[in-house]
Amino acid sequence: MVKLLVILLTVAVLPKVVVAQQPLTLKDALTFALQQNTKVRKSKLDIEGGRYKVQEVRAQALPQLSGNVGLTYNAIIGQQVVDFGGQLQTLKFGQKWNSTAGLQLSQQLFNQQVFTGLQAARSSEEYYNLTSQLTEEQILELVANNYYQVLVNREQLNVIDKNIKNVKVIEKIINNQYENGLAKKIDVDRIKVNLTNLETQREQTLNAITQLENQLKFSMGMPVNNEIILPATELTEVTQLPVFTDSISLANRTEIKLLNNQDKLLSLQRKAYVAEYYPSLALTGNYTYSSQSNSFDFLTTNASAIGFGSSAIGLTLKVPIFNGFLTRSKVRQADVDIAKAKEDRKETTNSLNLAYENAKIQLRNSLNTIKAQKKNAELADEIYRSTQNNYNNGLATLTDLLDTESSLTEAQNSYTQALLNYKIAEIQLIKSNGNIKSLIQ
Repeated sequence: MVKLLVILLTVAVLPKVVVAQQPLTLKDALTFALQQNTKVRKSKLDIEGGRYKVQEVRAQALPQLSGNVGLTYNAIIGQQVVDFGGQLQTLKFGQKWNSTAGLQLSQQLFNQQVFTGLQAARSSEEYYNLTSQLTEEQILELVANNYYQVLVNREQLNVIDKNIKNVKVIEKIINNQYENGLAKKIDVDRIKVNLTNLETQREQTLNAITQLENQLKFSMGMPVNNEIILPATELTEVTQLPVFTDSISLANRTEIKLLNNQDKLLSLQRKAYVAEYYPSLALTGNYTYSSQSNSFDFLTTNASAIGFGSSAIGLTLKVPIFNGFLTRSKVRQADVDIAKAKEDRKETTNSLNLAYENAKIQLRNSLNTIKAQKKNAELADEIYRSTQNNYNNGLATLTDLLDTESSLTEAQNSYTQALLNYKIAEIQLIKSNGNIKSLIQ
C-alpha cells in the first residue's frame, strides 16, 4: 500500500516538474498572463458584475409585487361620538384582535428616468468589456517588456562570463611570468583586482536577473517561487525596420472605443437628469384580506371572527413642479462632464499619436545603434585579440590590454542595450497600431 502511494505521488508531481523546466517563450508568458494575472481576472469579474447591474436596472421596469401580513391586539378599542337625533352616544369601532394579509402590485407605465437607465445599463456592460480589453493590452505590454529585460540581462551575464574567462587566461599568463621573473607584482595585483571587479559585477547581474524574473512572474500572475527558463533565442538579431505609415487609424484602439462609450454614458446621464422634469405614470393594485375578533384570531382561525376582503386598482401620476433648481444643477454638472470628456479625447488622441511617432523614432535610432554597436563590438573584439597577442609577445602593456578588454565589454553591453531599446519600441509600435494581441498569435 505504501509503495502504491509513493508511485501515485510521483506520477502526480512529475508532470509539474517537467512543465516547470520547459523553456518559457514570450507567447507562453503572455498567454499565461491573460489567464492568471490578477488585474485581468478582476476585469473579467467586473464584466460579470456589470451584467448583474444591468439586471438591477432592468428590474425597475418590471412589475413590483410585495406582500404583507399583520396581527394587532387592541388593548383599548377606540370610540367615536355619534349624534343620534340630538342625543350624543359613543360607539366602539373594531375588535380586540385584528389580522390582515395583502398583496401590492405596481408597474411603471411611463418613467423616462427608468427607460434611460436601461440604455445606460447596456452601455455600461460594453464599458466593462472595453475596460477588460484595455487591461489585457496593458498587461501584455508589461509582461513583454519585463520578458525582454530578463533576456537582455542574461546576455549581459554572458558577456561578463566571457570576459571573466578571458581575464583568467591573462591571469594565468601573468602568474607564470611573475614566477619566472618576467612580470611585476603590481601586474599580478592589477589583474586580480580586475577579476574581482568582474566577479562582483557578475554577482550583481545575477541578483538583477533574479529580481527581474520575479517581476516577470509577478506581472504574469505566477508565484514568484516558481522556476522559469527563458530561451536565449528569443532575443534575435535585428536587421531591418518594420513598415511605417505616415499616420495611424485610432478607430480600432481600445482607448478610443472606451472614450466613445464614456461619451455615450455621459450623454445618457444628462438625459436621465433631464428626465426628472418629466411626469411619471404607474399602475397600482392591491388586495387585502382582514379579520376581526374579540378573542385571539389570525385570518378567521376563530369561529366567531369576521373576515372580509378589499381590493383597488389605480393610476398614479407624479408631476414634478419645483425642486429648488436641483435638476437644473444636475444637468449643468453633466454638461461640464461632457465638456471635460471632449478635452480628454483631445489629449488621448494626441498622446496615442505621440506614442506612435516616438516609437518610430526610437526604432530608427535603435536600429542605427544596433548596426553601429555590432560593428563596434566586432572591432573591439578584434582589437582585444590583437592587443592580447601583442601582450603575449611583449609588444603591449597590461594597461593596454585591460583598456581594450573594458572597451570590448562596453561595446558588447551597448549592443545588447540597443537590442532591448529596439524591442521595447517595437512593442510600442505594435500597441500603437492596435495589434498588441498579435504577440500571442
